[in-house]
Amino acid sequence: MNVIFVVILSILIFVVTLIIAFISIRNSRTLGRGSLPGKGVHVIDAHYSSGAGGGGHSSTYTVPKDPQEYAKCFVPRGKQND
Repeated sequence: MNVIFVVILSILIFVVTLIIAFISIRNSRTLGRGSLPGKGVHVIDAHYSSGAGGGGHSSTYTVPKDPQEYAKCFVPRGKQND
């Protein structure tokens, strides 16, 4: 293979990668993060498998949708002023 061809191809791949990264970062800002506040809870299932031995762990977490209720989860129990 010609060395010049390899260099030009490498530069083109690099430029295309930069363009795709720029577009991806720009689009992620407009999508927003998280979920809309509301009543009720989000249910999160977390699963961990340690491999072929069959071991692992599974947990379910509930997170309030209301931002105020979510913030109250981080206040120590003795300090809550309902």
